[in-house]
Amino acid sequence: MSLTADLLIALPELILVCSAIALLMLGVFGAGARLVSIASAIAAVIVIALIWVVPASGEAFGGLFVKDPFGDFMKTLVMIGSATAIVMSIRYIEHEGMARFEFPVLMLFATVGMLLMVSANDLMSLYLGLEIQSLSLYVIAAFRRDALRSSEAGLKYFVLGALSSGMLLYGISLVYGFAGSTSFADLASVFAGGEISMGVIVGLVFVISGLAFKISAVPFHMWTPDVYEGSPTPVTAFFASAPKVAAMALTVRVLMGPFADLVEQWQQIVVFVSIASMLLGSLAAIAQQNIKRLMAYSSIGHVGYALVGLAAGTSEGIRGVAVYMSIYLVMNLGTFAVILCMKQKDRMVEQISDLSGLSKTNPMLALTLGIFMFSMAGIPPLAGFFGKLYVFLAAVESGLYVLAVVGVLTSVISAFYYLRIVKVMYFDEPEEAFDRPGRELGVVIGVSAIWVFFFFAVLNPVLNSAASAATAFFPG
Repeated sequence: MSLTADLLIALPELILVCSAIALLMLGVFGAGARLVSIASAIAAVIVIALIWVVPASGEAFGGLFVKDPFGDFMKTLVMIGSATAIVMSIRYIEHEGMARFEFPVLMLFATVGMLLMVSANDLMSLYLGLEIQSLSLYVIAAFRRDALRSSEAGLKYFVLGALSSGMLLYGISLVYGFAGSTSFADLASVFAGGEISMGVIVGLVFVISGLAFKISAVPFHMWTPDVYEGSPTPVTAFFASAPKVAAMALTVRVLMGPFADLVEQWQQIVVFVSIASMLLGSLAAIAQQNIKRLMAYSSIGHVGYALVGLAAGTSEGIRGVAVYMSIYLVMNLGTFAVILCMKQKDRMVEQISDLSGLSKTNPMLALTLGIFMFSMAGIPPLAGFFGKLYVFLAAVESGLYVLAVVGVLTSVISAFYYLRIVKVMYFDEPEEAFDRPGRELGVVIGVSAIWVFFFFAVLNPVLNSAASAATAFFPG
């Protein structure tokens, strides 16, 4: 394939990285953080359009990069999450004295890494994308340098992230050593041949362990609560949305691509990780009093639900994962936009008790947060119900009945802490009213709430897009 065709396939990524470099230079020569943030969000929206407008598809750069329906679907979610997180951060970084142009630029560079992760078609390009994302995320986690918790969050994330990268690299080296290639296509043909050496299985375990850290799945979740709580709230919103979608997309691409014929080997690992994540996410969140820590454990549980679809290893399962991640993204962005509105006398608050009586002091904010909580609990007819429905159906069709039953039971348990927030808002005595939120937060909350509440109206288009994404692994 010619260089021109390669560049056309990777055009969205090229536009985004050029935009990030240009905005970095713009900031160096005096542009303010607000201008750079707005420009970054506009660049992200342009890239969303390019993902769907550019007709080219296939492999590029010697098979290192691939553009297919699955990548297009997941990249769209990643870009929506990144653009929204950048917009949500504008007023916060100004208020908290963090208004430096590097902040949105780092978010853009992290997004570039995420897009490369989603389109990785080789173990080397996989690692390259992962590290481009991670290096930027380490910095923005500790961006508020004068806050001890933020510095602690960045350090913990860096140390544990380096450990997970080492595990991933070790697994990649084992796979390469025993299979003789890092190309996904070559590996798939090798594994389709029959007998698989024990070295490949051990390498696969280490690869899955490294990826499990990135999606914060049990038992590699230990960084999540501290990093979510300690990072600036817009950074936490970013962590909980775009990188989570990208890492889940990468996990699906790795296991359903080169390792698709080893489903019997990796399925039991994914089932264990899924059950453990659902159980820990639903049980550990019950005792939390800080809403950001609660959302951290909630995200661990949601990863477990998404892995139910992956464990099925079928077209319906991948469709379920795609639908689930699209719903998860919107629910999280809406919830964190509400958390960013939790400000009293110009001071951010994070305790669940600070929501007491919110229905009396700000009825619309309480209503929207209630919608998000009911949706995360999986209450019909909200979006969260459909997300769980399709991954559980995929598990049942694949005979994974225990996985589906555990998923339903943990959903019931998790409903306790979601509904506790609704109880605090509607039945406890009012606390001090929150300050008036910014207009951009109001838009994010409103759009997210409408989408979650009326999801049944857009169910068919989302299902069709997700089914199209699954054809990347199950053609025809």
